[in-house]
Amino acid sequence: MSLLKRAGYFFGLPVLLIIMWWALTLGGTNFFVPTPEALAKTFWEVWAGERFVTDFLPSIMRLFVGLVATIVLGIGLGILIGSIRWLRSLTEPILEFFRAIPPPVLVPLFMLLIGINDQMKILVIISGAIWPVLLNTVEGVRAVDEVLNDTSRTYGIHGFSRLRYLVLPAASPQIMAGVRQSLSIGLILMVISEMFGSSSGLGFTIVLFQRTFAIPEMWSGIAVLGLIGIALSLISKGIERKVLRWYHGLKEVQRDS
Repeated sequence: MSLLKRAGYFFGLPVLLIIMWWALTLGGTNFFVPTPEALAKTFWEVWAGERFVTDFLPSIMRLFVGLVATIVLGIGLGILIGSIRWLRSLTEPILEFFRAIPPPVLVPLFMLLIGINDQMKILVIISGAIWPVLLNTVEGVRAVDEVLNDTSRTYGIHGFSRLRYLVLPAASPQIMAGVRQSLSIGLILMVISEMFGSSSGLGFTIVLFQRTFAIPEMWSGIAVLGLIGIALSLISKGIERKVLRWYHGLKEVQRDS
C-alpha cells in the first residue's frame, strides 16, 4: 500500500467528521458544543502554555511508568505461571477473583493505604492494565507447540536459552495483543486516578473545566486524551512490526502459498 493511500485511510474519516462538525455548528450558538475553530484556538491557548508543564507532562510520566511496570510485571509473572502447570492451577482462582474487581473501586482503598500521590495513581494503572498482558502471556506460554518443546529438550536447550529462543518468540504474538489492550486501559485509569483528590493532571483538569463551565477548555482536554490514544497506538504498532517481523512474514508466506 502506497504512502499516499495510507495517509488517505488515516486522515480521511477524521477530516470528514470535522467537516460535518463544522457544517452542523455553522452559525450556531450552543454553549455546550464549540465550533471547530473555537476549539482549535482554545486547544492551543490551554495546552501550549503553563498547563503543558503542570498537567500534561505529569500525566504522561505517570502513564509511562505505569505501563512499563505493567508490561514488565505482566510478562514476568505470565511466563512464570504459564511455565509451571501446578502454579497455573493454584493461581487461577485468585487471578479470576482479582480480575473481576473493577479497578476504579480500588482507588479509595489505595488512597487510604498509600495516600494521594503519584505512587497511588501508578498503582491504579497497574491494577487494571496488567490483566490483558498477564493472561495473554500465560496463554501464549501454555500454547507453545509440543513438537518444538520436545525438539528443544532433545537438543538440550534448557533454562534461559529455551526462554530466549523458544518460549518468548512463540508467545510474542499473544503478548503483543495483551500489550495493545493494556495501553487503552492504562489511559482510562490514568484519568480516573487523577479525578480523586488530585491537584494536577489531565483528569483533574478536565473535571475542573467541567465544574467551572469552561466548556471549550473541557473539550480541549478530551481532545488531548484522544491524541494520546492515537500516539500510543502508533508507537505500539511500530514496536509490534519490529518484534513480530518474523510472524507477519510467516503469515504473508502462508497467504501466498
